[in-house]
Amino acid sequence: MSAYKMSCFFFNIAEAEDLSDSFVSGDEDNGRAVIANKNINNEINGNWLSSSSNSIHEARLKAKAKRRLRKNSSRDSGRGDSLSDNGDVVRGTSAAPTSPKSKLLDRKSRLGKGRGLPKKGGAGGKGVWGRSGEVYGPEEVDEKDPNYDEAQENCVYETVVPPLDERDFEKTVTPIVQEYFEHGDTNEVAELLAELNLGPMRCEVPSLAVSLALEAKASHRELTSRLLADLCGPVLFCGDMEKSFDKLLRELPDLVLDTPGAPQLVGQFIARAVSDQILSKSYIEGYKGRVDCEYTRAALDRAAVLLKMSKGGLRIDNQWGTGGGQRPVTQLIKEMNLLLKEYILSGDSKEAERCLRDLEVPHFHHEFVYEAIVMVLESKGEKTFKMVQQLLKSLSVSSIITVDQMRRGYERVYMDIAEINIDVPRAYFILEQFVDKSFSMGIIDEKLRDLCPCRGRKRFVSEGDGGVVKLESY
Repeated sequence: MSAYKMSCFFFNIAEAEDLSDSFVSGDEDNGRAVIANKNINNEINGNWLSSSSNSIHEARLKAKAKRRLRKNSSRDSGRGDSLSDNGDVVRGTSAAPTSPKSKLLDRKSRLGKGRGLPKKGGAGGKGVWGRSGEVYGPEEVDEKDPNYDEAQENCVYETVVPPLDERDFEKTVTPIVQEYFEHGDTNEVAELLAELNLGPMRCEVPSLAVSLALEAKASHRELTSRLLADLCGPVLFCGDMEKSFDKLLRELPDLVLDTPGAPQLVGQFIARAVSDQILSKSYIEGYKGRVDCEYTRAALDRAAVLLKMSKGGLRIDNQWGTGGGQRPVTQLIKEMNLLLKEYILSGDSKEAERCLRDLEVPHFHHEFVYEAIVMVLESKGEKTFKMVQQLLKSLSVSSIITVDQMRRGYERVYMDIAEINIDVPRAYFILEQFVDKSFSMGIIDEKLRDLCPCRGRKRFVSEGDGGVVKLESY
């Protein structure tokens, strides 16, 4: 027997003797039974164990049971296994998954490692910054950080926009101006320009807008004049306006190549700018005696003449006119009536087409057709009848008035013929002739001709009916 076993043996004998001395004589048999049981527990596989080695053995059993429980819980998270106080494994009831998505949405580890808990306490996963509802406070600067710099404590960080150069300026501002010609909102243009760092290119904005307007319509020139007046102050200064128009006057020889009427148009822009008080009244006088270019002289003369006429009552603020749908409906109707009357007097259909196109209201051409037919119904003689037929034919062939607008104009007359007939007794008869002639000339189709209303008339039937009056329409 080894020394270790001998020591354990004598230790247990001494312990038994001490215990036997402490018991009362009446309980001697019970004390001996306790000592015997304890000695039996201390002997495992024929080896005697001390109390310290016994506790180590129990700790190893508990650790082994815990490892087995972790392994099982990682494989099957639904099993509610746990350890009791004495280290025994207690089996819980396994919860059956309610849906096949339970395994897909489970964030527990599948590698057989860990305690079977969700990653990062349920805050893990791709694209996840933290738990739901978690609020992050301001990050405190660690002064012990080796990258800490005391000079950065009071720094203010701002977004710096680099200034535009000449190439980027034209690419950036040109789409803004062209889009403005469509919506006509000066506030939006001012906001977009304020976001840009124009720098020294600020004075180029008016010249670019005017150069684009020279090749555009009259309504776009009116919008450009309004834009310059609204930008002066919030975005631009009067000095920028003067530098811009100086550049336009210098570039007139090149602008004439693309727009022959550029000197007169630039002169009108200068007069409008003086009228809107974005150019000083002494701007034109500053060029007297030092102008060599004939185009520059023509532009300045045009501006001086318009300013003199404005003192006599001419409104420069409306010299370009109001384009398109921005005009009041009553004003458009009045201009269309004047156009028709001028055509009846002159007979120039080309001029009438140009004037109608300059109104820039293709969506309102049905009103022109309506006014033309009503003029025929109210006129006396065949001159107006034939001239209006020829005008509508030329407008239809050139597609200035579309088929839809022509149809809507005729249908509006059909709807109002009853009221027109009150003032014009022969309106039904004239309209029927006009519609038949329009169909024969190819202005309208057969379906629209058949929709033409006819006036109902009274007639007496034979005397066998008792002279009853019946209403009948053709």
